[in-house]
Parts: sequence; C-alpha cells; structure tokens
Amino acid sequence: MKNIGNVVKSIQNIMWKDPGVSGDAQRIEQLGWMLFLKILDDNDKELELIHKKFKSVIPSNLQWRNWAADDEGITGDELKAFVDNELIPALKNLDVSTGSKRSIMIREIFEGTNNYMKNGTLIRQVINKINEVDFTASSDRHLFGDIYETILRDLQSAGNYGEFYTPRALTEFMTEMINPKLEEKVLDPACGTGGFLTSVITHHVKNKKLKNVSDYKLLEQNIHGQELKPLPFMLCVTNLILHDIEIPNVDYTNSLNREYTSIGKRDRVNVILANPPFGASVSDGVEKNFPQAYRTTESADLFLLLMIRYLEEGGRAAIVLPDGSLTGDGVKQRIRQHFLESCNLHTIVRLPNSVFQPYATVATNLLFFEKGKPTKDIWYWEHKLPEGQKSYSKTKPIRVEEFNDVKKWWKKRTESEQAWKVNIKTIEENGYNLDIKNPFKKEEEQEHSSAELLEMLHKSFEKSNQLLEQLKSAVK
Repeated sequence: MKNIGNVVKSIQNIMWKDPGVSGDAQRIEQLGWMLFLKILDDNDKELELIHKKFKSVIPSNLQWRNWAADDEGITGDELKAFVDNELIPALKNLDVSTGSKRSIMIREIFEGTNNYMKNGTLIRQVINKINEVDFTASSDRHLFGDIYETILRDLQSAGNYGEFYTPRALTEFMTEMINPKLEEKVLDPACGTGGFLTSVITHHVKNKKLKNVSDYKLLEQNIHGQELKPLPFMLCVTNLILHDIEIPNVDYTNSLNREYTSIGKRDRVNVILANPPFGASVSDGVEKNFPQAYRTTESADLFLLLMIRYLEEGGRAAIVLPDGSLTGDGVKQRIRQHFLESCNLHTIVRLPNSVFQPYATVATNLLFFEKGKPTKDIWYWEHKLPEGQKSYSKTKPIRVEEFNDVKKWWKKRTESEQAWKVNIKTIEENGYNLDIKNPFKKEEEQEHSSAELLEMLHKSFEKSNQLLEQLKSAVK
C-alpha cells in the first residue's frame, strides 16, 4: 500500500524547486487544478464503464489520460507550452452551449486558474507523482480525502485565504447538532473549500443513510454551496468529487449580489450551515440589494440577513459569527432585532479568540437557531481551552472531542460555570446586545471587548491624572 501522504509531500517538495511558485496559496492553487483534472478523468473513466453512452465533456486531446498519464510523455518546454497555450485556454473557453453542468463547472474553475510553474521538467515530475494515486479506487480516494483536508488546512496560514477554511472540529460539531436529513435541502452561501458540505456527507455516511445510487443522487441535489473566489471554489468542487459527489451543486457567485427580495419560496432551504466572511467590507453597491433599514458594508451582518431570508419556516441553522456582530447600535441593532423577532436563537456557544488563528484573532461564536418563532430565552455555553493550553494554534487546533461536554448538556440544560440562560426581555432592554459575558466568571477572569478595554484604559488615565494633580498640589 503506497503512502499517499508521502506522495503529496513529494509533490510539494518538487513545487518548491520551481521559481514560478511562491508561497502556500500559489502552491495549493497549482496542485488544486492539476489534481482536479486527474480526479475528473478518473471519474470519467468510471462513468464510461457504468454508462456505455457516456462521453467526457473534455476534448480528447485535453483529457488527462492522453497528455499526462504516460510517465515518459511530453516534458520540458513542450509540456509547459502545451499547458499554457493549449490546455488552460481551451478549458477556459470550453463549449457550454449544451447546458451541461459538468462543462459549466470546468469552465468556471479554469476561468480563475493559473499555471505558476515555469519549469516543464518539474511539471512532468509533479504529474508523475499525481499518477501514483488511483482515484477510481475508493480506498485511494478516501485516503486522499483525508490528506486533502490537511492541504486545505494549510490555507489557514496562506495570506488572506484563512477565511475559506473552517476547522473540521467546528463543522462536525455544528452538523451533528443540526442533524440534517437526507431529504432536506442544505445551503452554505459562503462555502469556501466545502467544509460544511462535506461534513453533511460524512454525517450521512456515519448514520448509514447512503444505501444506493439514488441516495447519492438525492444528496447531490440537496447540498448546495455558493462561493465567489476562484481558488476556494475549485478546491470545494474537488473536495465534493472526492466525497463521491459526481456533479457538485456549487455556484461560482457572490451570494450577496442577489437582490434580497428576489429570494422566494422556491429558493428556501431546510438547513443552513455556514461561516460567512467577517471583518471585511462588501464590494461597492452590494448593500443596495438589501432593504434600506438594513444596509451596511459589514459582510457578516449582510450574510446573517441573507441566511434568515433563505431559511424556510421551521428551518434550522448553525453559523459562525464574530463578537462584532453580536453588539453595536444603528443598523447592527436593527438587524439583530429582526433576527430575534423572526427566529428562535436558542443557543450561543462562545469560543476562545484563537480558534481561527493565524488568520483571525477575534473572538467568535456559534449561533444555533430556527426560523418561524421569536426568541424567548437564549442559552449561552462558554467553550473552554483544554487544560494547560493558553491558545489554539496551527500545531494545536481545536479538536472535536472538546465538544463532548456541550453535547451531553445539549438535551438536559442546566446553569453551571459554563452555561447560563438569558431572557429576551433583558436582551431587549440592553439594545438587543447579544455579547453577554459569563455571569459565573470572576471579574479578573473576564475577557473584555476592545471598546471595554479602551474605556477601562481611559478611566485608568483619568485616575492617574487626578493623582498627579493631587501630588502637584501637595508639593506646592
């Protein structure tokens, strides 16, 4: 049995030697499109065996098997010229006139794809390594799926790409608590590399819900993602194919670009699982898609509105939101009021501020809610760092076992040092502020927001000035 982990390490080492590839993000993009073509070709071969009339949408000369599969095939300058001048331009302009979803998906992926490698001999070495993995063998595919997860995790430290990766511990826990059914429509409107969508697939596999081809077909139709950046879009599509989804239902689009009022009954979904981008301003004019009273340029707040709109009555959601979306007045307050009046926000899990390091160090929260009934009480659960650990990091990420206590508490809720309940009246009186600190925590243990810290600092300076004035008076 070959060690697939070693295959990937070898590929990465070859890429480091190429002068055109700089940094994690470029290396992941380069590996991404090459893997995608190999996985797609292996998938085409399987479909050719199953359906005699199946014909790949990729022209014969561009199929992986015809230019890459032979270890002794074209190499050097000839290979580089083929990739740059024939392969990528042809896939960017692939014929989509038949309306084939597969064609559209390939074209969209290659619209935003680059070949960074400059050395054709090194390109051949990478291709030969990729050929060591047989994606038609389910054992290889599933093994590689696990390795792929570590490739995606590398994105967390690759420049600004951290926003597209949600730690697996969070996607697993949130999916388990929401418990989507096979016949339910699931949406992630900011799906990144597909962490929540693959968690839903894994959830069904674990619960033995996928018994035959028609179950997979139903799942393929019912899990839907939207992503606006080319690299995560490509990685997400590949991720879903590795999870046995033949034609991933992922739109290459900015979900905030859609007019809010145009989202109607046929667009509604049963479940939303998402980690929308936060701390970013939306592109010019996007906020005009939303009602006047709710216009803001803060992406997380607009996504919250969008997700409420997409959920059908009785629909369930689990989302990640930063502390900044739980507080603030004006538009922010109006959005939270609308949220609490149209949804039952029953649980907020407060996470330590290092979960998304090194991409972001802000404190984040997991919000669980149902649409259709207003909020009456909100339960808060404070997630604590493991004993002896000061923060999460790349080498010590959050682990799914850490959620065992909250899972036990979930169905039999009582107040404790980690859990407390707040009535909607208290929240209304406090300007719909959801940033409520643990009342059982000692004052010196409390974590403070930036605004609170500035206020404390201001008071401290005031006190110092008063003492200084008293000293000056005493000296006179």
